Amino acid sequence: MDEAQVKYATTEKELLAVVFAFENFRSYLVGSKVIVYTDHAAMRHSYAKKEIKPRLLRWILLLQEFDMEIVDKKGIENGVADHLSRMRIDDEVPIDDSMPDR
Repeated sequence: MDEAQVKYATTEKELLAVVFAFENFRSYLVGSKVIVYTDHAAMRHSYAKKEIKPRLLRWILLLQEFDMEIVDKKGIENGVADHLSRMRIDDEVPIDDSMPDR
């Protein structure tokens, strides 16, 4: 996350993670039913808000392309997610996401 994203509210960070995953795995997810398990119930309710930040509105519109369902899962039942969300990475390692020529 960049400096601005670190300052996002928890709900925004949770939704940003979903958007990041869907953008990066789009080719695998389009046309498939996808269930997103979260221990952050407010994320599911952000779709129903009348007053919403433009950034969140853009993300929600982007996610509407997918057949997605958000399901609440208690944090105690989802220990792996809590571990990953609290993991600190001290060194920034560049990610090589280029595809090799064949």
